[in-house]
Amino acid sequence: MSEQPPAKKPCDKTLVGKKAVVTGSSSGIGRAIAVELAKAGCHVLVHGGSNQAGAEETRQLVEACGVKAHVELADLADVSSCDQLVNRAWEWGDGVDVWINNAGADVLTTELSEASFEDKMARLWEVDVLGTIRLARHAGQRMKSQAPSSWKPSIVNVGWDQAEVGMAGDSGEMFATTKGAVMAFTRSLAKSLAPAVRVNCLAPGWIKTAWAEEASEYWQQRAQTESLLRRWGAPEDVARVTRFLVSRDADFLTGQIVAVNGGLSMAADAETS
Repeated sequence: MSEQPPAKKPCDKTLVGKKAVVTGSSSGIGRAIAVELAKAGCHVLVHGGSNQAGAEETRQLVEACGVKAHVELADLADVSSCDQLVNRAWEWGDGVDVWINNAGADVLTTELSEASFEDKMARLWEVDVLGTIRLARHAGQRMKSQAPSSWKPSIVNVGWDQAEVGMAGDSGEMFATTKGAVMAFTRSLAKSLAPAVRVNCLAPGWIKTAWAEEASEYWQQRAQTESLLRRWGAPEDVARVTRFLVSRDADFLTGQIVAVNGGLSMAADAETS
Protein backbone atom coordinates (compact mmCIF):
# COMPACT_ATOMS: atom_id res chain seq x y z
CA MET A 1 0.00 0.00 0.00
CA SER A 2 1.35 3.42 -0.93
CA GLU A 3 1.98 5.89 1.84
CA GLN A 4 -0.53 8.67 2.37
CA PRO A 5 0.83 12.18 1.76
CA PRO A 6 1.40 14.13 4.98
CA ALA A 7 -1.42 16.38 6.11
CA LYS A 8 -1.01 19.99 5.11
CA LYS A 9 -0.51 22.56 7.80
CA PRO A 10 -3.14 25.34 8.01
CA CYS A 11 -2.45 27.96 5.34
CA ASP A 12 -3.05 30.77 7.82
CA LYS A 13 -3.37 31.17 11.59
CA THR A 14 -6.79 32.83 11.79
CA LEU A 15 -8.60 30.11 13.73
CA VAL A 16 -5.87 27.75 14.91
CA GLY A 17 -7.11 25.47 17.69
CA LYS A 18 -10.73 26.64 17.52
CA LYS A 19 -13.57 24.12 17.23
CA ALA A 20 -16.43 24.55 14.78
CA VAL A 21 -19.66 22.80 13.88
CA VAL A 22 -20.92 23.20 10.32
CA THR A 23 -24.39 21.79 9.71
CA GLY A 24 -25.21 20.55 6.24
CA SER A 25 -21.54 20.17 5.39
CA SER A 26 -21.74 16.87 3.50
CA SER A 27 -21.77 18.83 0.22
CA GLY A 28 -22.14 22.25 -1.41
CA ILE A 29 -21.78 25.47 0.55
CA GLY A 30 -21.48 23.66 3.87
CA ARG A 31 -18.56 21.57 2.63
CA ALA A 32 -16.81 24.68 1.31
CA ILE A 33 -17.26 26.38 4.68
CA ALA A 34 -15.91 23.37 6.57
CA VAL A 35 -12.81 23.23 4.39
CA GLU A 36 -12.25 27.00 4.57
CA LEU A 37 -12.37 26.94 8.37
CA ALA A 38 -10.01 23.96 8.39
CA LYS A 39 -7.54 25.86 6.20
CA ALA A 40 -7.53 28.54 8.89
CA GLY A 41 -6.64 25.95 11.53
CA CYS A 42 -10.09 25.16 12.92
CA HIS A 43 -11.10 21.64 13.97
CA VAL A 44 -14.47 20.82 12.40
CA LEU A 45 -17.46 18.67 13.27
CA VAL A 46 -19.04 17.75 9.95
CA HIS A 47 -22.82 17.32 10.03
CA GLY A 48 -25.05 15.65 7.48
CA GLY A 49 -28.71 14.69 7.43
CA SER A 50 -28.43 11.22 5.91
CA ASN A 51 -25.55 11.57 3.45
CA GLN A 52 -22.93 9.52 5.30
CA ALA A 53 -20.69 9.14 2.25
CA GLY A 54 -20.71 12.86 1.56
CA ALA A 55 -19.99 13.69 5.19
CA GLU A 56 -17.05 11.27 5.24
CA GLU A 57 -15.67 12.87 2.08
CA THR A 58 -15.85 16.29 3.73
CA ARG A 59 -14.14 14.87 6.81
CA GLN A 60 -11.24 13.68 4.68
CA LEU A 61 -10.93 17.10 3.03
CA VAL A 62 -10.91 18.76 6.45
CA GLU A 63 -8.30 16.39 7.87
CA ALA A 64 -6.11 16.97 4.82
CA CYS A 65 -5.72 20.53 6.11
CA GLY A 66 -3.94 19.20 9.20
CA VAL A 67 -6.78 19.57 11.70
CA LYS A 68 -9.18 17.21 13.46
CA ALA A 69 -12.59 16.30 12.07
CA HIS A 70 -15.59 14.31 13.24
CA VAL A 71 -18.86 13.28 11.56
CA GLU A 72 -22.35 13.36 13.05
CA LEU A 73 -25.61 12.62 11.23
CA ALA A 74 -28.82 14.17 12.55
CA ASP A 75 -32.28 15.02 11.25
CA LEU A 76 -32.70 18.68 12.16
CA ALA A 77 -36.48 18.42 11.89
CA ASP A 78 -36.39 16.29 15.04
CA VAL A 79 -36.11 18.04 18.42
CA SER A 80 -34.21 15.25 20.17
CA SER A 81 -31.78 14.92 17.26
CA CYS A 82 -30.96 18.64 17.50
CA ASP A 83 -30.34 18.33 21.24
CA GLN A 84 -28.13 15.28 20.72
CA LEU A 85 -26.11 17.06 18.03
CA VAL A 86 -25.32 19.94 20.38
CA ASN A 87 -24.47 17.57 23.25
CA ARG A 88 -22.20 15.44 21.05
CA ALA A 89 -20.50 18.53 19.65
CA TRP A 90 -19.58 19.69 23.14
CA GLU A 91 -18.41 16.22 24.11
CA TRP A 92 -16.26 15.98 20.97
CA GLY A 93 -14.68 19.40 21.20
CA ASP A 94 -14.84 19.97 24.96
CA GLY A 95 -16.56 23.21 24.00
CA VAL A 96 -17.42 24.85 20.68
CA ASP A 97 -16.14 28.21 19.44
CA VAL A 98 -17.97 28.48 16.11
CA TRP A 99 -21.40 27.20 15.10
CA ILE A 100 -22.54 27.49 11.47
CA ASN A 101 -26.24 26.78 10.79
CA ASN A 102 -25.99 26.07 7.08
CA ALA A 103 -28.25 23.00 6.74
CA GLY A 104 -31.45 23.38 4.76
CA ALA A 105 -34.06 21.08 3.29
CA ASP A 106 -33.56 20.34 -0.41
CA VAL A 107 -36.97 20.75 -2.03
CA LEU A 108 -35.59 21.38 -5.52
CA THR A 109 -33.49 18.33 -6.47
CA THR A 110 -34.83 15.51 -4.27
CA GLU A 111 -38.15 13.62 -4.33
CA LEU A 112 -39.61 16.65 -2.57
CA SER A 113 -39.40 18.54 -5.87
CA GLU A 114 -42.64 16.75 -6.83
CA ALA A 115 -44.36 17.50 -3.53
CA SER A 116 -47.10 20.07 -3.01
CA PHE A 117 -46.33 23.66 -2.06
CA GLU A 118 -47.66 22.98 1.44
CA ASP A 119 -45.49 19.89 1.94
CA LYS A 120 -42.40 21.72 0.74
CA MET A 121 -43.14 24.62 3.05
CA ALA A 122 -43.63 22.27 5.98
CA ARG A 123 -40.25 20.63 5.45
CA LEU A 124 -38.46 23.94 4.97
CA TRP A 125 -40.06 25.29 8.13
CA GLU A 126 -39.06 22.24 10.16
CA VAL A 127 -35.44 22.14 9.00
CA ASP A 128 -34.42 25.63 7.91
CA VAL A 129 -36.34 27.60 10.52
CA LEU A 130 -37.08 25.47 13.58
CA GLY A 131 -33.89 23.44 13.22
CA THR A 132 -31.80 26.60 13.02
CA ILE A 133 -33.61 28.18 15.97
CA ARG A 134 -33.23 25.10 18.19
CA LEU A 135 -29.55 24.65 17.42
CA ALA A 136 -28.65 28.33 17.68
CA ARG A 137 -30.47 28.81 20.99
CA HIS A 138 -29.04 25.64 22.53
CA ALA A 139 -25.51 26.17 21.25
CA GLY A 140 -25.69 29.87 22.09
CA GLN A 141 -26.51 29.23 25.73
CA ARG A 142 -23.68 26.70 25.95
CA MET A 143 -21.28 29.22 24.42
CA LYS A 144 -22.47 31.94 26.77
CA SER A 145 -21.75 29.76 29.80
CA GLN A 146 -18.21 28.86 28.67
CA ALA A 147 -15.34 30.43 30.54
CA PRO A 148 -14.91 34.01 29.32
CA SER A 149 -11.93 34.80 27.12
CA SER A 150 -10.73 37.55 24.83
CA TRP A 151 -12.07 35.55 21.85
CA LYS A 152 -15.85 35.73 21.48
CA PRO A 153 -17.66 32.59 20.27
CA SER A 154 -19.65 33.07 17.09
CA ILE A 155 -22.83 31.75 15.49
CA VAL A 156 -23.56 32.22 11.80
CA ASN A 157 -26.96 31.41 10.33
CA VAL A 158 -27.83 31.28 6.64
CA GLY A 159 -30.61 33.34 5.05
CA TRP A 160 -31.20 34.46 1.47
CA ASP A 161 -30.37 37.73 -0.26
CA GLN A 162 -33.83 38.14 -1.82
CA ALA A 163 -35.83 37.39 1.33
CA GLU A 164 -36.25 41.06 2.14
CA VAL A 165 -37.14 42.19 -1.38
CA GLY A 166 -39.16 39.18 -2.55
CA MET A 167 -39.12 37.00 -5.64
CA ALA A 168 -42.19 35.95 -7.61
CA GLY A 169 -43.24 32.30 -7.85
CA ASP A 170 -43.54 29.31 -5.56
CA SER A 171 -39.82 29.08 -4.81
CA GLY A 172 -39.57 32.78 -4.03
CA GLU A 173 -42.55 32.61 -1.68
CA MET A 174 -41.17 29.57 0.16
CA PHE A 175 -37.60 30.74 0.55
CA ALA A 176 -38.47 34.36 1.33
CA THR A 177 -40.74 33.16 4.14
CA THR A 178 -38.36 30.67 5.70
CA LYS A 179 -35.06 32.45 5.17
CA GLY A 180 -36.63 35.77 6.14
CA ALA A 181 -37.60 34.15 9.44
CA VAL A 182 -34.01 33.01 9.98
CA MET A 183 -32.72 36.52 9.30
CA ALA A 184 -35.18 38.09 11.73
CA PHE A 185 -34.34 35.49 14.36
CA THR A 186 -30.63 36.23 13.95
CA ARG A 187 -31.09 39.90 14.82
CA SER A 188 -32.97 39.03 18.01
CA LEU A 189 -30.63 36.22 19.08
CA ALA A 190 -27.68 38.58 18.70
CA LYS A 191 -29.30 40.83 21.30
CA SER A 192 -30.10 37.89 23.58
CA LEU A 193 -26.53 36.58 23.60
CA ALA A 194 -24.63 39.89 23.59
CA PRO A 195 -21.98 40.66 24.59
CA ALA A 196 -20.74 37.11 25.20
CA VAL A 197 -21.53 35.60 21.78
CA ARG A 198 -21.62 37.18 18.33
CA VAL A 199 -24.46 36.16 15.99
CA ASN A 200 -24.57 37.04 12.30
CA CYS A 201 -26.31 35.80 9.17
CA LEU A 202 -25.11 35.15 5.64
CA ALA A 203 -27.50 35.96 2.81
CA PRO A 204 -26.17 34.15 -0.27
CA GLY A 205 -27.44 35.02 -3.71
CA TRP A 206 -27.15 32.84 -6.81
CA ILE A 207 -24.57 30.25 -5.76
CA LYS A 208 -23.62 27.41 -8.10
CA THR A 209 -24.60 24.32 -6.12
CA ALA A 210 -26.06 21.00 -7.34
CA TRP A 211 -29.35 22.59 -8.45
CA ALA A 212 -27.55 25.26 -10.43
CA GLU A 213 -25.51 22.71 -12.36
CA GLU A 214 -28.72 21.31 -13.87
CA ALA A 215 -30.67 24.57 -14.10
CA SER A 216 -32.22 25.61 -17.42
CA GLU A 217 -30.78 28.32 -19.65
CA TYR A 218 -33.40 30.72 -18.26
CA TRP A 219 -32.01 30.35 -14.74
CA GLN A 220 -28.41 30.43 -15.96
CA GLN A 221 -29.05 33.79 -17.60
CA ARG A 222 -31.12 35.10 -14.71
CA ALA A 223 -28.45 34.29 -12.14
CA GLN A 224 -25.86 36.26 -14.07
CA THR A 225 -28.22 39.14 -14.85
CA GLU A 226 -29.20 39.59 -11.19
CA SER A 227 -25.58 39.87 -10.07
CA LEU A 228 -23.90 43.21 -10.65
CA LEU A 229 -20.68 41.23 -11.15
CA ARG A 230 -22.44 39.21 -13.87
CA ARG A 231 -21.55 35.73 -12.67
CA TRP A 232 -22.71 32.89 -10.47
CA GLY A 233 -21.28 32.86 -7.00
CA ALA A 234 -19.24 29.84 -5.92
CA PRO A 235 -19.56 28.01 -2.58
CA GLU A 236 -16.04 29.22 -1.85
CA ASP A 237 -17.23 32.84 -2.09
CA VAL A 238 -19.62 32.17 0.78
CA ALA A 239 -17.01 30.20 2.70
CA ARG A 240 -14.46 33.03 2.67
CA VAL A 241 -16.99 35.50 4.06
CA THR A 242 -17.92 32.96 6.75
CA ARG A 243 -14.30 32.66 7.82
CA PHE A 244 -14.09 36.44 8.14
CA LEU A 245 -17.31 36.64 10.19
CA VAL A 246 -16.11 34.15 12.80
CA SER A 247 -12.59 35.57 13.05
CA ARG A 248 -11.16 38.31 15.25
CA ASP A 249 -11.25 40.61 12.24
CA ALA A 250 -15.06 40.74 12.62
CA ASP A 251 -14.99 41.15 16.41
CA PHE A 252 -17.17 44.29 16.27
CA LEU A 253 -19.86 42.71 14.06
CA THR A 254 -23.00 41.12 15.47
CA GLY A 255 -26.65 41.09 14.49
CA GLN A 256 -25.72 41.67 10.85
CA ILE A 257 -27.13 40.24 7.62
CA VAL A 258 -24.25 39.95 5.15
CA ALA A 259 -25.22 39.52 1.50
CA VAL A 260 -22.87 37.39 -0.59
CA ASN A 261 -24.30 37.93 -4.05
CA GLY A 262 -22.01 40.01 -6.22
CA GLY A 263 -24.37 42.94 -5.78
CA LEU A 264 -28.10 42.37 -6.33
CA SER A 265 -29.89 43.76 -9.37
CA MET A 266 -33.66 43.22 -9.52
CA ALA A 267 -33.83 43.66 -13.30
CA ALA A 268 -34.77 40.05 -14.00
CA ASP A 269 -37.52 39.52 -11.40
CA ALA A 270 -39.88 37.66 -13.73
CA GLU A 271 -42.91 35.85 -12.43
CA THR A 272 -42.26 32.12 -12.35
CA SER A 273 -42.85 29.02 -10.28
